[in-house]
Amino acid sequence: MDGRPSPDALLERAERETRGRLKIFLGAAPGVGKTFEMLTSAHARKADGVDVVVGVVETHGRKETQALVDGLEVMPRRTIDYKGRILDEMDIDAIIARRPALVLVDELAHTNAPGSRHPKRYMDVQELLSRGIDVYSTLNIQHVESLNDVVAQITRIRVRETVPDSIIDRADDVEIIDLTPDDLIKRLHDGKVYVPNTAQRAIENYFSPGNLTALRELALRRTAQRVDEQLLTHMQAHAISGPWAAGDRVLVCVDDHPRCASLVRYAARLADRLRAPWAALYVETARSVHLPEAARDRIAATLRLAEHLGGEAITWPGSDEAEEIVRHAAASNVTHIIVGSPKNSRWRLWFQGSVTDTLIRRAGDISVHVLAGDDREGDPVATGVKTVPTPAPLKMWPYVFATLYVGCALGVGFLLDQSLDVRNIALVFLMAVLTTAVTEGLKPALYASVIGALALNFFFLPPLYTFVIGDPESVVAFVFFFVVAIVASNLTASVQRQAAAARLRARTTEDLYLFSKKLAGTGTLDDVLWATAFQLASMLKVRVVLLLPEDGTIAVKAGYPPDDTLDDADIAAARWAWEHNRAAGRGADTLPGAKRLYVPLRTARAAVGVIGLDNDRQGPLLTPEQQRLLDALADQAALAIERVQLVADVDNARLAEEAGKLRSALLTSISHDLKTPLAAIMGAAGTLRDYQSALPEEDRLELLTTVTDESERLNRFIANLLDMTRIESGSMEPNAAFHYIGDIAGSALRRASKILAHHKVDVRVPAELPMVRVDPVLFEQVLFNLLDNAAKYAPEGSIVRVQAESTGERVLVRVFDEGPGIPPADLERVFDTFYRVRKGDHVRAGTGLGLSICRGFVEAMGGTIAAENRTDRSGAVFTVSLPLLPDAPNLKDMP
Repeated sequence: MDGRPSPDALLERAERETRGRLKIFLGAAPGVGKTFEMLTSAHARKADGVDVVVGVVETHGRKETQALVDGLEVMPRRTIDYKGRILDEMDIDAIIARRPALVLVDELAHTNAPGSRHPKRYMDVQELLSRGIDVYSTLNIQHVESLNDVVAQITRIRVRETVPDSIIDRADDVEIIDLTPDDLIKRLHDGKVYVPNTAQRAIENYFSPGNLTALRELALRRTAQRVDEQLLTHMQAHAISGPWAAGDRVLVCVDDHPRCASLVRYAARLADRLRAPWAALYVETARSVHLPEAARDRIAATLRLAEHLGGEAITWPGSDEAEEIVRHAAASNVTHIIVGSPKNSRWRLWFQGSVTDTLIRRAGDISVHVLAGDDREGDPVATGVKTVPTPAPLKMWPYVFATLYVGCALGVGFLLDQSLDVRNIALVFLMAVLTTAVTEGLKPALYASVIGALALNFFFLPPLYTFVIGDPESVVAFVFFFVVAIVASNLTASVQRQAAAARLRARTTEDLYLFSKKLAGTGTLDDVLWATAFQLASMLKVRVVLLLPEDGTIAVKAGYPPDDTLDDADIAAARWAWEHNRAAGRGADTLPGAKRLYVPLRTARAAVGVIGLDNDRQGPLLTPEQQRLLDALADQAALAIERVQLVADVDNARLAEEAGKLRSALLTSISHDLKTPLAAIMGAAGTLRDYQSALPEEDRLELLTTVTDESERLNRFIANLLDMTRIESGSMEPNAAFHYIGDIAGSALRRASKILAHHKVDVRVPAELPMVRVDPVLFEQVLFNLLDNAAKYAPEGSIVRVQAESTGERVLVRVFDEGPGIPPADLERVFDTFYRVRKGDHVRAGTGLGLSICRGFVEAMGGTIAAENRTDRSGAVFTVSLPLLPDAPNLKDMP
């Protein structure tokens, strides 16, 4: 480093000083103790005299956590009415008005209720930080956006609530809350995370030892990455040259030599052994502008290879290659530099020196690995595609302008010679040479040097108007002018070429950045394909088709302009490119008779598709520069396609798992819940058949009653299955009309009279209640299922209450029971198909479809249904919310 702090690092420090500090308690899974640790740290800060308040903390019924909350000031939450449900969220305005020094905000990835100021809780945190308020928050590793796909692959469960990585990157402190898988599973068994039934399901699915180990490693790695970034920022802000070997970093130096592919592979292996990040660096010097296209292709391909192997590809402009490598290594805290051994001849090493030797002398504490490399180890340039030579611009006009500049210099020289006694007229011609170098390039500048020297000799060096130089002083002046003109034109043209290359690279980088940003915002495969086709067509000025594998072959999925017609030669070329992972078709070594050039879309794993390109010209399609740009665009597109496909694979695996669970639950219901009434019916019927004459009349009636009751029970189970089939198939269409809730409730109570025979029924439906637009048959079934559910879970002799009321915009129908209530974690899951909170002897048998059918019917009629626990006593309450239309009639107003 040059001894000065990094401006970026100083700017970051200045920004942090103007806002609050954020500390994130990061865990691998729920239950590791993030909230507990956050509250413990908050109590320690409070003991130090810091003003601490609780913005929002979810205790999930854990007594130890609640005990820690009780000792802190808790800010009241604001309530939001959403579809008939009252939701509470953190009150940002109250916290800002209270302005504490530190606020606790649990569950950073939480999605706020509709109607909140911000859609996500982390945005609330950002606003608090911008007001200068410090924040403690908690987060699980599965909610980190960049790791979402990885977690989904591990657990087969996709987490929908995510937090951008930038939130973690901007956090002032990240504290990992670690717990071994065995300890966490023990906590689950002990009921310290979930209730017993939920805990058992969690252990069987999400909280397996393998999953927890993988998630734990992700959390440790992400925290280590953040700590490494903080260390690097500290070193840059304090101008510490380093390296500080707190963690290893590997840097491999790349040039145009074929052996660089082997150096990159060695760097990948070394970084893998060290568990360290690594990068491939190419220093672009003035010499780079003169490299042949094959050498440029080799450099671009080597950098792409580094990206495929998991490294970072960096192109860095500079004048001294060794100096730039050392500067970058020191700024990035690199601990290992990999470079190839010198390949120049002995006399060139004596005159020019060696980058390798210079690196070894200047590296300081950085380890330098000097490798011979292998020229034969998989040169990545062999694409098998012919390219069009880069078209050379028209050469006449630059020389015309050069002549014009020299002519202007000649005129100015005459004016100066006539009006002033100026002896250094050569400087005027030197200015013409420099102007030509800046505007027209090197060769016209050399031409200007020659004709400028001749003009200077002919018009200003005695004897005048001849090319003979008589004065020795004039000879020296002429020689030095000519040498200076050539050197200056070379240097100026070199700088101009570097500036032009930098502008071109900046435009290309901007285009690639915008393309990657566009791909990052796409969520479906079609969007990725159309964005890719349009970008390729607009940047390369060609027609594009994109083909992806389908049913063992390859088919057109997108194109720009749209075109899905391929002849046999094109289909063969596209299939060959996909199967062999090499280019084929027009301009390629394989199947050159095809209309289009087909290039595989490949990732580090395999080819994911094929790009087809063509235009109206004959022969090869792309220039070498366009070929390199195509490679960069294709890499980004392939990664985006692979990302979307991995998401789809995870979702399909999850659906398959859910289908397996559903099939298992259905088999359980058929084998037990449906077989039980059949057994009772068959037993009673068999007894009547075999012992009818010997049975007293009272016993025969009891057996017939059993047959009737069990038949009705079986009929209800089958009706539920049929109703669920109608809901899932979408064939159910409600026959809605205005009805009075009391009439439907009465009908449902009559149907459920046998079920509720051992319970007290309390009906509270006011006569002035407005009518609602419902299907009476479906709504009666909803109420019947709710009453049946209440009878199953409430003890005999308890009260089952049906209550209805109007809020002005909606009509709420509630069914109360006095049972044990619903575990908080199951309040939403009770509406899942085949899901039951408890099984066995605690409840009557059932298929677990009743509440799922309730939700399907209610939503089909435009309403919502929710489950809650009673606050006045034990028990559950189910609330059906139906919209109240403006033209709804009232029962008391009807004739």
